[in-house]
Amino acid sequence: MTNSDNSKGLPLWHGRLNASSADVLRNLNSSIGFDIRLYREDITASKAHAKMLTNIGIYSESELDGVLKGLEKVEEEIESGSINILPTDEDIHTLVERRLTEITPAGAKLHTGRSRNDQVATDLRLWTRRICSEIITELISLQETLLTKAKSLEGIMMPGYTHLQQAQPVPIAHHLLAHGWAISRDVQRLFESRSRTNVSVLGAGALAGSSLPLDSHAVADDLNFESLFNNSLDAVSDRDFVVDVLSAIALLGVHLSRIGEEVILWSSSEFNFVELDDAYATGSSMMPQKKNPDIAELARGKSGRLIGNLTGLLASLKGTPLTYNKDLQEDKEALFDSVDTILNLLPAINGMLRTMTFNSERTNQLATSPFMVTTDIAEWLVLNGVPFREAHALVAGLVQEALTTGTELSELVAAHELLGDEPKKLFENEAIANIKKTHGAGSQKQLQEQITAFEQSIAGNRSLL
Repeated sequence: MTNSDNSKGLPLWHGRLNASSADVLRNLNSSIGFDIRLYREDITASKAHAKMLTNIGIYSESELDGVLKGLEKVEEEIESGSINILPTDEDIHTLVERRLTEITPAGAKLHTGRSRNDQVATDLRLWTRRICSEIITELISLQETLLTKAKSLEGIMMPGYTHLQQAQPVPIAHHLLAHGWAISRDVQRLFESRSRTNVSVLGAGALAGSSLPLDSHAVADDLNFESLFNNSLDAVSDRDFVVDVLSAIALLGVHLSRIGEEVILWSSSEFNFVELDDAYATGSSMMPQKKNPDIAELARGKSGRLIGNLTGLLASLKGTPLTYNKDLQEDKEALFDSVDTILNLLPAINGMLRTMTFNSERTNQLATSPFMVTTDIAEWLVLNGVPFREAHALVAGLVQEALTTGTELSELVAAHELLGDEPKKLFENEAIANIKKTHGAGSQKQLQEQITAFEQSIAGNRSLL
């Protein structure tokens, strides 16, 4: 394309068609409104491509110098907002190349051996690789908050739940670290997604490569990709890496939603387990007494949005034949929205958890409810030769009797011929906090081992970054 062509505002692909695009086509086809955020990646990849073209004799050194300086000028104009975006600049790639060609005639050579098909895939991989690291950084910070909060609450118990019914007592720290380990899996998934993203596809061309002596390995090395594509058809049509990241973010959203749901319950007057910091709660426009857990509710609500972005892209991909089809343009808005959502949500969740305080008197009181130790009594019977099903039935009968007669369960245990004073000690706070012995169990004795393991997990994540 010549500079005179540019002045006409024609698209890069105008040569094959005689008529200008209809406005409705231009509006539907254009992605510049959202993919302009890939400008840094597009310019970075263009610089690497230009250097490679110089190495194979397409550019002279002086032309390369002009192209590199021109790309830097384009980047400055985009960042300052001074760049003029034409109606025919349908995407970031078109904008950068069109403006570069206005700055230097050598810009017209930049697309040599390159298609927007492998170009957009490269840009998106570079962007996604970087954003995975940003999300992981936020998650490590969240892990550290959960660890710090857990350490500050050592010795404090709470009721654990199944079916949202009080089940067995556990340290609050044990409960918080349960969420921490779920976040650890999210971190691992994002590392794995980042690795699968970190594949160079520049050089695949439109779909079949090029007859030019392109050095795809050199470009991959220049852009710090871990590996290079093996099949040009697959390279330009593959959006698995986007699905990977959307899937990891969606599951992360589910984990944050579960945290949010518990905070909503715990901060209610019925539970009264936690008090939210005023800076991380809202009030009511009508009811003066209200203190609402909006962050937790938004975490719960936005998980549906993250799941929707994942399923939406999967639905778009399922019917696309090889190789590139315009359907693939739908990958970016879904990915950008999920990333923006999670990076907006994570600091808010982190701050809410960091500043909320536990009502330890309330949680300890419920954790020492006599009915919370019935499993331990049944297991005491097992250790003394009673089959578990018989022990379970025996203790269940004592529970029924306590509820019916109003007699303290501990007294019924002490009076039973198969039990007595020794299992009665299981109702004491010390026993409640420390009786569990198995690996990873909810007891104060096992907690120190878990905290050490969690600290090591965080350190490992940091080193991988």
